[in-house]
Amino acid sequence: MHLPMPTGPDLLGYAAATLVFLAFSLRSILALRAMAIASNLMFIAYAWFADLGPVLLLHLALLPMNAWRLWQGVLARSALAATRRADAPILVAGDLS
Repeated sequence: MHLPMPTGPDLLGYAAATLVFLAFSLRSILALRAMAIASNLMFIAYAWFADLGPVLLLHLALLPMNAWRLWQGVLARSALAATRRADAPILVAGDLS
């Protein structure tokens, strides 16, 4: 069986699919959202050059959703860090009790 050589758009599609696959290996929701944004951008390029309207529309819709959720996650993480700093005990020099 002879496989045709992939075209430029095909390579974008394979790269985008690889990013989606890698996203499933991530533990951090922020890293997952960042990877999802990268895959959205890659799929948008792929769909544009391959003239795939439904794929283009899907990733144009997913991109702002992923960006918004990433922003919410960043804000939540910084709020949590601020709360942890506020709750930390204040040590006074010489106080080891």
